[in-house]
Amino acid sequence: MHRAPFIAIGGIVGALAITACDLDVPDLNNPGIDDLKNHPTAISIGVASTGLLIGNRQGHGNEGGYVSSLGILARESYCFDSADPRFVSELLERVLNPGSPFGGGFWGQPYANIRLANIILGAVDKVEDITTENRHAIIGFAKTMQALDLLRIINTHDTNGAVVDTNHEPTDPPAPLVDKPTTFTTIAKLLDDAVPELTAGGDAFPFLFDDGFSGFDTPMTFLTVNRAIRARVAVYMKDWAKALTFLDSSFIDDNTDHTIDFDLGVYYTYTTKGGDVTNGLFNPNIYVHGSVMADVQAGDLRLPRKIGPAVQPGQARGLSSTTAFKLYTKPTSSISLIRNEELILLKAEALWFTNAKQMAIDELNIVRERQGGLTKITTLPADDAAFTTALLYERRYSLLFEGHRLIDLRRFERTMDIPVENAPNGMPHKRNIRYPLPLGECNARPGEPRCMLGST
Repeated sequence: MHRAPFIAIGGIVGALAITACDLDVPDLNNPGIDDLKNHPTAISIGVASTGLLIGNRQGHGNEGGYVSSLGILARESYCFDSADPRFVSELLERVLNPGSPFGGGFWGQPYANIRLANIILGAVDKVEDITTENRHAIIGFAKTMQALDLLRIINTHDTNGAVVDTNHEPTDPPAPLVDKPTTFTTIAKLLDDAVPELTAGGDAFPFLFDDGFSGFDTPMTFLTVNRAIRARVAVYMKDWAKALTFLDSSFIDDNTDHTIDFDLGVYYTYTTKGGDVTNGLFNPNIYVHGSVMADVQAGDLRLPRKIGPAVQPGQARGLSSTTAFKLYTKPTSSISLIRNEELILLKAEALWFTNAKQMAIDELNIVRERQGGLTKITTLPADDAAFTTALLYERRYSLLFEGHRLIDLRRFERTMDIPVENAPNGMPHKRNIRYPLPLGECNARPGEPRCMLGST
């Protein structure tokens, strides 16, 4: 019998009580998980649904979160935090430790959020005062959020795998670990299963969204976000023909007859309100890796928009930088979840690998010329490898420090492009390209082969 993953769900109850940015959700006497499972109400399900947004945001924009950690591993960024040398000593100098908060990360919290979504899905049919349309909307939303959380798990753990059989009690024995293709298939199914639900979801969700979803906070507009994420997943799966279909149903805008809003999309938002969190990437400890400046093409306008001189130089364990990011300029800066610029680049990739090569270059040039201010590519790349080099350049500087670089290098088998420096002892740094399975997960599975795969 398939069982639940070995996870803690302590964060779930907190997700029901905390308020999201500009949501002003009342405490509602802090409804617990047992009440949500056994005595759900329309109000408690609505609050829990908003909690999914909060839970999905958790661990994304903090100093040791998704964007920062993947940026360090991909050599986009450094974190010179004098209070914690592991940002260098573990993430760069050694293989990731599955028992530390660094190497053991990006597992428990996403699974806690997936479990909360499962509880919502199990509770929604128990409540009589939820309309049929609202029920469909909640189901479509919850499945989409589950897909996003599972995507974070596999993006970080890669070929080490994940658990996809999650709808069990956390006290059950752990469910089996599955491989990366199986995980992607599960993510794709969650997103696709959400489509008819959102389509039947009526004109509004019966719960609150934050400002980061402005313009995408009804079932039908949220559906375009679902399709955008599905296109990303299809590209990761090398299912490029389907990716083009999904992009057609997304919010992509690549019409050069007018001004294109490359930042159109959905975002994680942050505030300084009590009970909320701030953007941890607005941080004097975070610096730009020197390779970002060294590899840029002359005149690329994206670089001066996104980086500049640091307030003061930073250094740790023989490394140094004098440059900082300008992407997140205050504690309330938003972080992209998915936006139009990425979608155009996904379309360019999908077109090339479905043999529409000139159309692919035309899409790539939209970003290259309008965002980078660079001259157009006028000659078709000689082969797939040459196109991949061109694509990776545009993705690197268009999506800089948004959490994509390591995933891109890994999926195109270009991880040797990650530069390495020397540790203080003279030994080269490591290329940690994936996260190991957490120690607690492995302790629950004695002899599990995937626990031996590691991070390199």
